[in-house]
Amino acid sequence: MPLRKNVRPVDAERRAEPGAVRAAAVTLLARRDFAHRELHEKLTSSGFDADCVTVVLAELTAERLLDDERYAQNYVSFHARRRQGPLRIAADLRRHGLSGESIEAALASGPDWHALARAARVARFGPKPPGSWAAKARQARFLQYRGFSSDHIRTATGADPDLD
Repeated sequence: MPLRKNVRPVDAERRAEPGAVRAAAVTLLARRDFAHRELHEKLTSSGFDADCVTVVLAELTAERLLDDERYAQNYVSFHARRRQGPLRIAADLRRHGLSGESIEAALASGPDWHALARAARVARFGPKPPGSWAAKARQARFLQYRGFSSDHIRTATGADPDLD
């Protein structure tokens, strides 16, 4: 996720001040939830001292104001409502610096991915199942782009070669 370039630089005397770092972090967290690494990068790119940012973020994590597991669950919930699949969501969460355990737990608590793949296919192509292999392939490419696994795609399109 690219960071904004037009961020105001921090005054030199406030760079290593924990109160200033905490205020900036809480201000950012008031707008939306952040992953730990994402917030760390945002604050250090704003000009805050990296060591001070690390200490303040550890305090915020201890106070549960910054929680990677909560962030992962909210991220999965939001992107599942947008009909994105688990592979795409997991790749995005890895890019945000979340651990594999957090990602797996969030995806496990997510929706029924097979039903979500069917809903995404129906929303894009209509309720009628694909009639030809070309139509199945087109719908499979769409679902693959959305982040669904081959198992989810076969369920959604009815493209099981053993049945045809």
